[in-house]
Amino acid sequence: METKINELTNLLLEKNDKLSFEKARAWIELLWSDFESSYARAGYEYKGAAVTEMVIKKWIDGYGGQLHEFATTNEKYKHLLDTD
Repeated sequence: METKINELTNLLLEKNDKLSFEKARAWIELLWSDFESSYARAGYEYKGAAVTEMVIKKWIDGYGGQLHEFATTNEKYKHLLDTD
């Protein structure tokens, strides 16, 4: 799991040079846990870490370059990502 989180963090850093390593990792951890908990709350059967990783990669491809903008405008996540 640690390896996957690090790979996704590095992928996000390639897309967004405005994030520090710590903030990129926090984003990956938040996205991972949020996806899995939302999927479970919706009543879907757990499909494994590979599916979660695939979804996060798609999110990084689509939104990775703008994640730092989202964090500064959304109070729900701002305090969680204030790692500097």
